[in-house]
Amino acid sequence: MKRFNYKAKEKKSGKLIKGTIQAENEQAAGHLLIEQGYVPESVTEEGAGLGGLINRVTTKDRITFTRQLATLIGAGLPLAASLRTVAEQTQSKKMKTIVEEILSNVEAGKTLYESFAKYPDTFNGVYLALIKAGEASGTLDLALQRLANQEEKDAAMLSKIRGALVYPGIILVVIIAVLAFMMIMVVPQVQGLYNDMNKELPDLTKILVAISNFFGQFWWLVALVVVGVIGACWYAVKRTPAGRKAMDSFKLHVPIFGGLFRKLYVSRFARTAEMMLSTGVPMLDSIQIAIDATSNVVVEEEYSKSLDVIKGGKPLSEALRDRNYMLPLVYQMASIGEESGKIDEMLGKAASVYETELDEQINNISTMIEPILMVIMAGLIGVVIGGTLLPIYSLVNSVA
Repeated sequence: MKRFNYKAKEKKSGKLIKGTIQAENEQAAGHLLIEQGYVPESVTEEGAGLGGLINRVTTKDRITFTRQLATLIGAGLPLAASLRTVAEQTQSKKMKTIVEEILSNVEAGKTLYESFAKYPDTFNGVYLALIKAGEASGTLDLALQRLANQEEKDAAMLSKIRGALVYPGIILVVIIAVLAFMMIMVVPQVQGLYNDMNKELPDLTKILVAISNFFGQFWWLVALVVVGVIGACWYAVKRTPAGRKAMDSFKLHVPIFGGLFRKLYVSRFARTAEMMLSTGVPMLDSIQIAIDATSNVVVEEEYSKSLDVIKGGKPLSEALRDRNYMLPLVYQMASIGEESGKIDEMLGKAASVYETELDEQINNISTMIEPILMVIMAGLIGVVIGGTLLPIYSLVNSVA
């Protein structure tokens, strides 16, 4: 159940009231208010907008909750008591609310899986599948421990990728700042100097002056265009299937980073499949969940073709062999696992290999990108210098 803030009028008195109500969605909340004798004016989910950003459940919140619950259940504490203890210790307001509602559902006789499934924005398909399998097999504490470990690995990997992009980002900002300074401060002075001496500007300097004048007069238009393009791209990627697919395809083919993303998706797939299979989830369900865990539409479409092959009676190794964006070690290790009866263990080893390679590649990203950015910076600044300082020298020489 979700919480909604509402404004409504009493049918009889017309008095405006505010409050909160629990329902599955906004429409259900509105119907409940009408049944209670109110006329709804606005119904919004609690935590939406800016408050949602502040009070949202972070990866760290979910990992902490998962690990605490695993520890308490593993220590022999009953499920309801474990949830109650975790709720009392949780610092996140949003997470505390969710845990308390899960506890209410469990005490009302619902399974833990059913209780968790009401919050798909917080607990993804991998999480729910492991909860269901752990609950059915009586190994819930182990399933939760695996979840916490995997989420920590994913969070650490994403943090490293973001960290590796910081240095190149700083270099790009410096390049833009230097170019902007020279275009705003230096180029107009060169133009004024030539005008004072009634000399004609060199062709390259004329181009720089035209660019400088354009940005000086129409900076607001440039700003609007930049904001508009960024906004349109954000909307396309976040809100449209075609936009998301285009971005996901770009990730797979962008120079330098394309190989990194491919290894990231393959390691996610192999690690998730290992967790599912080791917990007792059926093969087809395990592979489907592992495919969804890649979080890339293009990869998901390609990997999904393996499901039909498996349904046709072929082994997993053969189903994965001809898939685009699938790296060889995964289906090779799957083949070994099929022969030895330890397919989950072999997939885990393949994931470990690619995770190690990813770690090394991320550490080398700054080293790889730095010379490229330096060449770009040197070329751009060289053009500006060629259009400003060199004309000054030639002007001085002509006067002398």
